[in-house]
Amino acid sequence: MTDATPPDDSFTGVNGSSPRRADASAPTSRRAARDAQREQVPSQPTAAQPSAPQPTRPPTQSPPVYEMFQPDPSGQGPRSPKGKTRLGCGIVLALILLLLGGVVVGGFWVWTTYETQIREFMGWEEPKDFDAGIAEGEVLVTISEGDGGQQISQTLYDQGVTKTSSAFYDMLVDTGATTTFYPGTYQLQLKMTSAAALEALEDPANKLENSAQLPEGLTVAQTLTRLSESTSLSLEDLNAAVANPSDYSIAADSLEGWLFPATYTFEPGVTAPQVIQTLVDRTVQSLDAASVPVDQRQRILTIASIIQREAGAEADFYKVSRVIQNRLDDGMLLQMDSTAQYGYGEMHDGTVSSSAEALSDDNAWNTYVRSGLPAGPIANPGDAAIDAAMHPADGDWLYFVTVNLNTGETEFTNNLADHEAAVAKWRAWCTENPDAGC
Repeated sequence: MTDATPPDDSFTGVNGSSPRRADASAPTSRRAARDAQREQVPSQPTAAQPSAPQPTRPPTQSPPVYEMFQPDPSGQGPRSPKGKTRLGCGIVLALILLLLGGVVVGGFWVWTTYETQIREFMGWEEPKDFDAGIAEGEVLVTISEGDGGQQISQTLYDQGVTKTSSAFYDMLVDTGATTTFYPGTYQLQLKMTSAAALEALEDPANKLENSAQLPEGLTVAQTLTRLSESTSLSLEDLNAAVANPSDYSIAADSLEGWLFPATYTFEPGVTAPQVIQTLVDRTVQSLDAASVPVDQRQRILTIASIIQREAGAEADFYKVSRVIQNRLDDGMLLQMDSTAQYGYGEMHDGTVSSSAEALSDDNAWNTYVRSGLPAGPIANPGDAAIDAAMHPADGDWLYFVTVNLNTGETEFTNNLADHEAAVAKWRAWCTENPDAGC
């Protein structure tokens, strides 16, 4: 049987804690209340070890929460840890910037590396050509000898004419355009469509007159005339430019043989000496390609110029070279009509046969009168003639004659009788072809 009224200290409140006594002072905070409760409730010993008092933390007297927001009597508000806050914000900002920088750099690398694939996958592929109607400004485009559609397409892109390097070439392929491109410098615009660029290249009005086509076998005088007709240079300036071969490091009395035959395109504003230097440099290049020693250059050019003027077909160049060498070795007069014509001034007449006056004129180039080689080159030879002069074919030929000027058919013989028979063939052909220039 128990007492009807339990003692005060056994009464349990609704929250499971002991009720406060009236004379006890109220805790100043929840933490203080918890500390006070710990002091009243002893720790329970375990079965394995005796009961022992547990150390307790001294109560921390903290002000009520509302007091933290009360104004400071000094007139200043509550302080915040500004230094730590600013440092933390700086670190966070730095991390954000670092992250964004990494994303930008990584994205840039991916874009530059896989731009084409990304555009194709996303359907973002840009048009290869500029839009019509936005062309502007002016630009000079140079097409060199041998340039094809792909090279010209790249050149147009490099000069800012077309939008992509393949636009012009793709247009040629897609449209099936069959255009012959001529070397020269053309005046076009920036940001043209490929079709407009093609139309401009086909328009002669857009081609600047600064290109020259020089065939093999021309003399210096003929070469300068062609240059003056094809470029903006005057014949007077060109003649002045060739007056002193030493200006181009040529140890000769004339630049005959040194003005290489080819198709040239010069930049606008080029000078006459610059043009002549270009031609001389190209001759040196050909001499080097044929392995001609420096001290033999003038001699080889002289032989090559005779080959260029005498041979009916390029395939016979090396045989003609052998005839010249064999006759020199045997002490025979060369008796080349081209040398007699050059010395007498008949080379420009357009005929093959030499006049009696030319054959008998005693000048330094007439090999009907003078032994050995003429005084110098009689024309400007090309690559094949220069190589043939340096590397004659094997054979015992002493004579040759072109029996058909249209086909270039030439007969080579090693005795006078066979040669005279070949000459008879030539004369018969000339009779049958009176307008052939015999």
